[in-house]
Amino acid sequence: MRLFTAVAGAASRTAGLWRQSYEWLEAEAPKFSLSGSQVRVLRSPSEFYETLLERSRNAHRRVTLASLYLGTGPLATRLAETLNARLQEAPSLQLRVLLDFTRASRGELNSRTLLLPLRAKGGQVALYHTPELRGLVRMLLPQRWNEVVGLQHMKIYLFDDSVIVSGANLSDDYFTNRQDRYVLIDDCPSLSNFLDGLVSTVSDFSFQLTQDNQTVLAPNWKFHPFNSPRSKFVDAAGHHVSTFYQQWLRQSAADSTQLDTVIYPLIEMRQLGVGNDCRVTKRLIASAPANACVTLSTGYFNLTDEYSKCVIDSGADFDILMAHPSANGFLGARGAAGGIPHAYTLLAHRFRLKLAALGQQLRVTLREYQRQDWTYHAKGLWYQNQSENKPEMTLIGSPNFGERSTVRDLELQLIVATTNEGLKSQLAEEVQDLKLSTTVFPENLDVAQRSTPLWVRMVVFLCKKFF
Repeated sequence: MRLFTAVAGAASRTAGLWRQSYEWLEAEAPKFSLSGSQVRVLRSPSEFYETLLERSRNAHRRVTLASLYLGTGPLATRLAETLNARLQEAPSLQLRVLLDFTRASRGELNSRTLLLPLRAKGGQVALYHTPELRGLVRMLLPQRWNEVVGLQHMKIYLFDDSVIVSGANLSDDYFTNRQDRYVLIDDCPSLSNFLDGLVSTVSDFSFQLTQDNQTVLAPNWKFHPFNSPRSKFVDAAGHHVSTFYQQWLRQSAADSTQLDTVIYPLIEMRQLGVGNDCRVTKRLIASAPANACVTLSTGYFNLTDEYSKCVIDSGADFDILMAHPSANGFLGARGAAGGIPHAYTLLAHRFRLKLAALGQQLRVTLREYQRQDWTYHAKGLWYQNQSENKPEMTLIGSPNFGERSTVRDLELQLIVATTNEGLKSQLAEEVQDLKLSTTVFPENLDVAQRSTPLWVRMVVFLCKKFF
């Protein structure tokens, strides 16, 4: 079945064709129907931050936050203080936070210490620890480098029955000058319940932060992520997630509601043996026909071999957006991390050479985001027919389409498909704004004075699957 169907004919026939083109997804993921008017694309880090503050001040029943970490700068501290004040005003408010154990524990002042006042007021803080970081590896890898093994990477910011799904973390750069993507879905109880349940499910097998900054297992969980046998933890955690997801899949199959927008949440948790994001994303890319235009964005260009093959085998036109080295968040980092921008440039250069060898460099264009004093972290996909100038579908969430996203980290991504003209216009403006700050990837890195150091080439050869 073709995934992408050109929009033509009468309105009723168009809607029917559009719905049929996405029917195969209903066997893969829970479906949530809503009006496109309930979806708002946030355009800037400052709008993202102000929305987080406003929703935190006005939450009544629940706040659920899942991120890699919570920063310790003044803006992130203000967000934590706002939540703390709201807990003081509304003691019945349920606060649930899920972060990555290693990233949230880095340094003396960290996410954990910032969240202790909220924990003292009854907030729940869970810290996911990958089962792969254990034994000698855990003993020998220092802070920061132990994060390469695997992370909690989902970005869910939920307030009552509304939710922001993003690729952005909760730190000051993501609130000021680090460009990402953010979609606010308003007043959608079913989707909010699903995402709240997903965070709760992962929290069940994560460490629980105590009021004195210690960590313990959840009361009803008996397998330790690095002291128990790996297979015991992985099997139990994977089964826990799979059971939750399948329950929602069955529940949504019974819902016959048909509105102008549908959302399919995808997960990838390969270290736990569960997930569908990679499989579905490959099919989405590979099945894009010759009359399609696809924009794919990643903060860190390291497409898996499978994704690269899907792009090459597809008949669609592609724009692939990525960070210029000057817009890479690792620019200027201490030690070996400072070579990371060179590594991503090398990987993009090799992909471009492959395209040229296949005569596809005109169909697939690589573009680099470069903006004075800004970094780039936007990721996702936009699809539109060539006969239209607005996307009818987007993927938004935490995956970067690289090795980490498909193998190492816990990821969440939403497919948002719509016939709502207002939402399509928002998506068009979003992707156009991103492209305004891009230039085409150079044909010759030496001419562009961007040759890759030899040591970076060696690291890429040895460690490509870790970043």
